[in-house]
Amino acid sequence: MANDHGDGGTHSAHNSGHGARLDEATGVHTVGHEWDGIEELDNPLPRWWLILFYICILFAIGYVIAYPAIPGRHSATPGMLGWTSRGSLAAEMKDADAGRAAMRAAIAATSIEDLAKDPKLQRAAIEGGRAAFKQNCVQCHGAGAAGGKGFPNLNDDDWLWGGDIGAIYQTLQHGIRYPGDDATRSSQMPAFGRDGILTPTQVQDVVSFVRVISKQDPASAASQRGSAIFAQNCAVCHGANGEGGRSVGAPRLNDAIWLYGGDRATLTETVTNARYGVMPAWGQRLDPVTVKMLATYVHSLGGGEATPGAAAPAAPTAAK
Repeated sequence: MANDHGDGGTHSAHNSGHGARLDEATGVHTVGHEWDGIEELDNPLPRWWLILFYICILFAIGYVIAYPAIPGRHSATPGMLGWTSRGSLAAEMKDADAGRAAMRAAIAATSIEDLAKDPKLQRAAIEGGRAAFKQNCVQCHGAGAAGGKGFPNLNDDDWLWGGDIGAIYQTLQHGIRYPGDDATRSSQMPAFGRDGILTPTQVQDVVSFVRVISKQDPASAASQRGSAIFAQNCAVCHGANGEGGRSVGAPRLNDAIWLYGGDRATLTETVTNARYGVMPAWGQRLDPVTVKMLATYVHSLGGGEATPGAAAPAAPTAAK
């Protein structure tokens, strides 16, 4: 099979162009090529392979005729069946909308407070709200609704205007400080430092007091002075002990939950210049059913509260 050429015992391969010949050992003709003494037999392809190959060719021709296949300058060939991926998607979406229509109609006909009475309806509203949240709310509140600086965490039980499902719906429907909606949630904290209501030293004293009632710092002479200033300027909204006031959207200050931060620098900025966050009035952007589903989803995240006055009545006492 190999040829030795005698100069230094080197071994070399050569490719000869010998013609095809009949291999005596197998009775099969060769293809006429030799490499280092090795020749290739010209065995025919297996019949099953040829049949499968021809079937694939016929299938490809039929596919090109039936479906869009050959790209052109502006579009592909349309295909005899008239099928398109966009048309298929539109049909699927239409079927899905038809399947959801009855459920959406039922949600529309049910008050937001009564959705929980029908578990199936409530589950559908939660799932619809989850989808709407991913499209409209994650940009500010995050994918897990944990919020961030300036954007509230919707998983906890700390609410500015109330955490029952009706209050949440009202907030979503009309937004917060949203121009053009007369029913929008609105609260306005004075810029105590910027507007000269308090001196910089008084601002620092108030900050010291807030850090004491939020259990971040021990009491000090500055916090004692700040207590009097807080009582005169802040308690009307935030409460005497910083418990907050939902009627005016005043946050609770004696817990560890902060919208912008509870460190001294951030609190100084808040007291000096105030904060005016804005949330869209989703009732102007989304249909009423979607807003209702959004409220149901947010209420279900873990921090939702019972509807006021919805507690079960006390059992009647036995007659004496």
